Amino acid sequence: MLNNRFFWLLLGLNFSAMAQIKYPQTREVNHVDVYHGVTVADPYRWLEDDTSEETKDWVKAQNVVTFGQLDQISSRDWFKQRIKTLSDYEKLTAPFKKGDWYYFYKNSGLQNQSVLYRQKGLEGKPEEVLDPNKLSTDATTRLTIFSLSKNGKYACVGLSKGGSDWQNFYVRDMETGKNLDDELLWVKVSGVAWKGDGFYYSRYPAPEKGKELSTKNEFHQVWFHRVGTSQNQDLLVYEDVKNPQRFHTVSTSDDEKYAFLTISDRGKGLDGNALWYLSTSAPGAAFKALIAEPGKYHYSVVDNDGDLILVETNEGAPNQKIIQINPNHPEKAMWKTIVAEKKEPLQGVSTVGGRLYLNYLKDVSTQINICDYQGKALGIVQLPGLGNASGFGGEKEDKMAFFTYSSFNFPPTIYHYDVAKNQYKLFQQPKLAFKPEDYVVTQQFYPSKDGTKIPMFIVSKKGLVLNGKNPTILYGYGGFNISSMPTFSASLIPWMEKGGVYVVANLRGGSEYGEKWHEAGMKLKKQNVFDDFIAAAEFLIVKKYTSPKYLAASGRSNGGLLVGAVINQRPDLFGVALPGVGVMDMLRFQKFTIGWNWIADYGSSDQPEEFKVLRSYSPLHNIEGKKYPATLIYTADHDDRVVPAHSFKYAATLQKKNTSDKPILIRIDTNSGHGSSNTAKLIDLTADMYGFTLFHMGIK
Repeated sequence: MLNNRFFWLLLGLNFSAMAQIKYPQTREVNHVDVYHGVTVADPYRWLEDDTSEETKDWVKAQNVVTFGQLDQISSRDWFKQRIKTLSDYEKLTAPFKKGDWYYFYKNSGLQNQSVLYRQKGLEGKPEEVLDPNKLSTDATTRLTIFSLSKNGKYACVGLSKGGSDWQNFYVRDMETGKNLDDELLWVKVSGVAWKGDGFYYSRYPAPEKGKELSTKNEFHQVWFHRVGTSQNQDLLVYEDVKNPQRFHTVSTSDDEKYAFLTISDRGKGLDGNALWYLSTSAPGAAFKALIAEPGKYHYSVVDNDGDLILVETNEGAPNQKIIQINPNHPEKAMWKTIVAEKKEPLQGVSTVGGRLYLNYLKDVSTQINICDYQGKALGIVQLPGLGNASGFGGEKEDKMAFFTYSSFNFPPTIYHYDVAKNQYKLFQQPKLAFKPEDYVVTQQFYPSKDGTKIPMFIVSKKGLVLNGKNPTILYGYGGFNISSMPTFSASLIPWMEKGGVYVVANLRGGSEYGEKWHEAGMKLKKQNVFDDFIAAAEFLIVKKYTSPKYLAASGRSNGGLLVGAVINQRPDLFGVALPGVGVMDMLRFQKFTIGWNWIADYGSSDQPEEFKVLRSYSPLHNIEGKKYPATLIYTADHDDRVVPAHSFKYAATLQKKNTSDKPILIRIDTNSGHGSSNTAKLIDLTADMYGFTLFHMGIK
């Protein structure tokens, strides 16, 4: 069969060859669920068991077919080598200071994991602190957390294996550079909050053996670990057995005077959080409520100003404001607004040198405003251009800080910032094997179905001809209050070198224009997100950037759901679909790992009204006998966030019901998770996506 297919490829009859694909047989079972009187079949329910031999055999058989097809696409090798070449430049993160030491991450070019270094002073000689590449034979163990104690004597080191969200925490003596015997297991959704020679962290009880990657995660607990002791000696600080699907995380103020407990209950559809505190200097002190119960609003501690606590919140301010709370008088009547809500949404706040750096978003570009702890305006930071900036973090006594700026055609560049002068100078700029100025970024606004103006970024080589034949990837996310920011990636360059266009649509459901923008794309209004994406495709076609044959829909995670829903609703708009690690079964997502955490954004099939909406767009449940575009579904065996069963059941259904001669392939990575677990795997995946896309657009 393969030889025959290769013969046809030599004749150039690519699509006829692909039409001969023989998919693995996927056994069907007579399983039905009843939701509020509605019967819903689930014939591939058995694929949810990721530990069964039958599922493992199915995965192997699908990969044989998929890679058998991908191996015939010669451009994959060109893309892979070109991405490697263009990505092979030194990448550094902005340094962070602790005592006399500056810490930073560095990737020499194509290292699978970035390496952590430190140096004394800005002119000191860098010394290696930790190289994750040495921790596993395939370099899929990641450094997830490196958190230094206040005095810099100890560090908590978090490691994740094979792409899983599970982490193990270790403690390192920074004077000797050696790990102590401390090992903390089953850590997930956790920070590290230091208090003296110990820290608060969050974990789950140990899951059932063999079900670590699929079992629903419940009963999140907060513990305190003292350096030099075993985990079984840790002190249980907080748990809530009456609410098993709540998250509990702790942070401490810079001066370690306060510990703050954040409690969220998204499993009940609550998008906000509770906020508690304790005075760490009081022996035996218990947490007291500032905000007693999770609800509609968000509360995030910025810092303390002596005995007063500064909090970012959207209560009474959909675009966020900063308030001051006196813990001795926490009643809302005593709250004081120090930074009022603006037209632009506030994305976050960092602190350094006794100043607040407020990160606003203006038409999907960063704007940095400065004020003191009493809210007095101290100016703005004049950034290099319209793009994405982050950093400006440090301690109250610091006089200097760093920030990173980037855009689609501007590589991440680090600047050294003088707090008192509000001025900066170039600190580190990547040396690239191509000229970013050869590429152009434009921002367009287009009308969605209901007339709402939606922004999009369009990236291409200069001199693009609008002839309707440009191969175009349209990317979207649209959910969870997350903005799709202008971000540089060297891997985009090979796509554009081949004449490709890359488009990011800033759909509703994100945070581009604040909480109202988010709410307009969640729960019962989720269809707005799909309408926004469809309208983006139509805009690109009308303006002759591309046409359906040359247009690919791309998204991952919540964006994978987006692609699955959109090609069900408008398969005629796209020649290719690239849904990655997607939430495809909208009726059962809450049954696995931390899927219940998404109810606040999606709603739940347990609620009659929400079930009706979820059923109306669920990618798995709306596949019909239509002519679908060439589709490359991708997932990974260690994805314990969006479990691969979503993609397994979706692929099996789409392979059965597709009536076009275009292939439906599923690419299942091994020893990888929700994101590629190392650089090599990410390059391979990207090359496969580009090669598959061009091949099925008929572009040689």
